[in-house]
Amino acid sequence: MLAALGLAVAGLSTGGAGSADARDAGARDAGAQTRAVPKHAVTGYWQNFNNGATVQRLSQVQDQYDIIAVAFADATGQPGQVTFNLDSAGLGGYTVAQFKADIKAKQAAGKSVIVSVGGERGSVSVNSSAAAGNFANSVYALMREYGFDGVDIDLENGLNATYMTQALKSLAQKAGPGLVLTMAPQTIDMQSTSNAYFKTALNVKDILTVVNMQYYNSGAMLGCDGKVYGQGSVDFLTALACIQLEGGLAPSQVGIGTPASPRGAGSGHVSPTVVKNALDCLARGTGCGSFKPSKTYPGIRGAMTWSTNWDALNGNAWSNAVGPHVHGLP
Repeated sequence: MLAALGLAVAGLSTGGAGSADARDAGARDAGAQTRAVPKHAVTGYWQNFNNGATVQRLSQVQDQYDIIAVAFADATGQPGQVTFNLDSAGLGGYTVAQFKADIKAKQAAGKSVIVSVGGERGSVSVNSSAAAGNFANSVYALMREYGFDGVDIDLENGLNATYMTQALKSLAQKAGPGLVLTMAPQTIDMQSTSNAYFKTALNVKDILTVVNMQYYNSGAMLGCDGKVYGQGSVDFLTALACIQLEGGLAPSQVGIGTPASPRGAGSGHVSPTVVKNALDCLARGTGCGSFKPSKTYPGIRGAMTWSTNWDALNGNAWSNAVGPHVHGLP
């Protein structure tokens, strides 16, 4: 994704009893079954690798993040199947036991920790019923093993709406109503409801937490008013978000994804002020550029960034500015 290696329309993840399997496994604690994603939430990707950004343990992720997407799950030799391999060496000796304990600690603090599938270099493909079954079973297995609250879909090399829908519906049946499901499509993926990513988001709207489109590494795109907007502006964020908001997603299922620093993406970085203005424009009708939506969307979910690590390297400037603003939306 996140150019340097790449979450999601999510309805409110209200809690439930969860499945018997999850309870019996004991990996997903009771809090994971009952915790709700906040009305306005901040999502951050946590890097399971060292690419020059600050190396963090989950315990060091800034408190402003409500959803932490662990990047990334890995493909296996089986179609659709994924696994997760903690980069202990690259992360300074971080052990699996410590990682699992940190997930539980974040959850105890009210955060959701999910596993992200895909990224710029990801090769996961779900193109058949068998692959859909493998995907659902393997993601659920990771949820049970590590305690993840759900999954982020960040497939940047193609997505089959029919079979990804099948996979996510199956996963939701296994995981129960506590599932956190996010998506991180690229701008081109959400230009029309006929696009596979947009179709998938609408197909799983009943279980979707939030779609955090990547408003970066993009050329100019059409806004919902039919005009062309270049990345890096308030108008780019608001006019493209409008397509999703008017295309069938609930405001609570729309988030704005931007890089935490100029080094976090190839292009499209904006200052936190631009992100805050875009959120105000959509939620309150203030702070807009030349494009102003015909109505406001006070329920808009919030914002996402790539990544918590780049944010940390940049002095946490993104989360310190955007986090309180998101949490203060109406």
